[in-house]
Amino acid sequence: MKVLFAGGGTGGHLYPGVAMATELKRRVPGVEISFAGTPAGIEATEVPRLGYPLHLLPVRGLKRGRSVRELAANAGVLKDFASSLAQAMAIIRQEKPDVVVGTGGYVSAPLLLAAQLSGRKTLIQEQNAFPGVTTRLLARMASEVHLSFAGSRKFFGGSKKVFVTGNPARDFPAEPRQACLDFFGLQSGLPVLLVFGGSRGARAINNAMLRFCGRLEGKVNLIWQTGSLDAERVQAEVAPCATRWIGPYIQEMGKAYGAADLVLCRAGASSLAELTNLGIPSVLAPYPYAAADHQRHNARALVKAGAALMIEDDRLADDASLEAILDLVGDRERLETMGRASRSEGHPGAAAELAARIIALSKR
Repeated sequence: MKVLFAGGGTGGHLYPGVAMATELKRRVPGVEISFAGTPAGIEATEVPRLGYPLHLLPVRGLKRGRSVRELAANAGVLKDFASSLAQAMAIIRQEKPDVVVGTGGYVSAPLLLAAQLSGRKTLIQEQNAFPGVTTRLLARMASEVHLSFAGSRKFFGGSKKVFVTGNPARDFPAEPRQACLDFFGLQSGLPVLLVFGGSRGARAINNAMLRFCGRLEGKVNLIWQTGSLDAERVQAEVAPCATRWIGPYIQEMGKAYGAADLVLCRAGASSLAELTNLGIPSVLAPYPYAAADHQRHNARALVKAGAALMIEDDRLADDASLEAILDLVGDRERLETMGRASRSEGHPGAAAELAARIIALSKR
C-alpha cells in the first residue's frame, strides 16, 4: 500500500497528515508513505526530520488584490502552477500511490489534480470551518472529502462523499490537575488562564497581556507562552510572581492543558482541535490576516456551539475584554457548561478514522 500526502506551508496543514501517516504505519505494516510540499514551507525541514521521503514543488498562492503589481505577480504564480502540475503528474507516475491525501496549502492543488486526472483515489482533509478554494474546486472529483466542522457541509451541496471526521490533533494523556499546577509552580486555590499564540507568538495577545498582567495577580494563575517574537520584551517588563509562569515556549503542553480552566488563543484549526478533544472552554482572538479570514469562521463555529467567546484582535486590550475574561474564568458553572459544549465538538479519534478511510479507499 502506498500513500502520498500533499500539504503544508504551515504546521496546521502538515501535522494532520503526519498524524494520519503515524496511524497508517501502526495499522499497515510495510505501508509506503511519502509527502509533497514546497521549499519554503515547514515541511521542507520537518518531513525529512520525521524520516519520510519528500517531493518539493515550486507552487505559490495567488495574490488577492487587483493592483498592477499583484496581477503581474499572479501571472508568475499561474506559470509556476503549470510547471508544478507537470511535476505532480511525474510524481504520480513515479510513486503510483494507491491514495493521495490533500491536507491543504498551495501544494495540495497540483498533486490532487494530477492524481484525479490520473485516475487515482483522492481524499481531501479540510481543517477549517470555511473550506478553501482548493477544497471546494477539487471536491467534485475527490473520492472522499473529510471536514472538521459540521457547519461546513453546506458548501458541498449534500454530497454523500462528504464526511465530518474532525481534525487529527496531538494526543495528551490525562494528568492529575495538582501535578500540572505543581509543574508550573502555581497556587491551587486560583483558576488558571492559559494564554498562547503559537511558536512565534501573537503580538496583539502579548500586548494585551502586558497591559493586564498586573491586574490578574492574586485573582488568576497565569500560564503564558509568549512565543519567540516577544519573549525578551515580556521578560524585561514583567516581574516574576507566585501566580504566573511565563516563557517563550511550553514544552509540556499536556500539563498546561491539564492545569487550564480557560484558554485565550488564536483560532487556528489545530489549536481548536486540541481544545475540543480535551473539552476546554476558550476565548478566541482570530488572526485577522489569515487566508480567507478562516480563523474568524473557525471561532464562530465554536461560539455558535457555546464552547467559546470571541474577541476581535483590535479589542483585546480594551478594559471590557479583560472584564469578560475575568468574569468567565471565575464562573465555575459557566466554564463547566462551555467545557461540555467544547467536548461535544471534539473528534479525538479523527486520525484513526481517517486512516481507516484511506485503507478502505486503497482497496476499492
